[in-house]
Amino acid sequence: MSHEALRVIRDEHASLAAMLKSLLQMIQRGPDPEGRGEHDRFFEVVRAMLFYIDEFPEKLHHPKETELLFPRVVRAAPETAEAIAQLDRDHEAGEHRVRDLMYLLMAWEYLGDGRRAAFEDAARRYVAFYLDHMRVEETQVLPVAERALGDADWHALNAAFATNQDPLNARLPRNPQFDRLFTRIVMLAPSPVGVGS
Repeated sequence: MSHEALRVIRDEHASLAAMLKSLLQMIQRGPDPEGRGEHDRFFEVVRAMLFYIDEFPEKLHHPKETELLFPRVVRAAPETAEAIAQLDRDHEAGEHRVRDLMYLLMAWEYLGDGRRAAFEDAARRYVAFYLDHMRVEETQVLPVAERALGDADWHALNAAFATNQDPLNARLPRNPQFDRLFTRIVMLAPSPVGVGS
């Protein structure tokens, strides 16, 4: 049986990793202190990136892992329980962490450069945390799932993950809900993140 759910999860991880690395590129570049329009555009792009992270992975991707994949893996392979418990804790904290980043970004935007370092430090820690989280899933959970789960499990998982429409996955039809957001990020973000000037 084909494990379409695993392909979806890995594709979503790749999209999210690309967004996180783009976020770091935007932070490294920073806003242009000379041009007010460029300054505003920087904050708009970073806000849109954080909104994507909050809206897609936190609300669609993680719940399916926590509610559907992880319990099946723990039942079939109890030795994964500790890693999965940590991944579940990561999922529980994820929404708060990204919203904290949004707040820190707004503090920088509205209160000035005195708040920049706090946002940049928190964003770098968040990206490192998230990339490590996905690494653990891909090295400690997904290979075990592939070996240990049965056909009935895969049928249920494949059906559930097939409904995910990651707006950054070029193999899927564009999700109209996210199309504006994705287009906005690409059009406003400067190269190499997007096509903006």
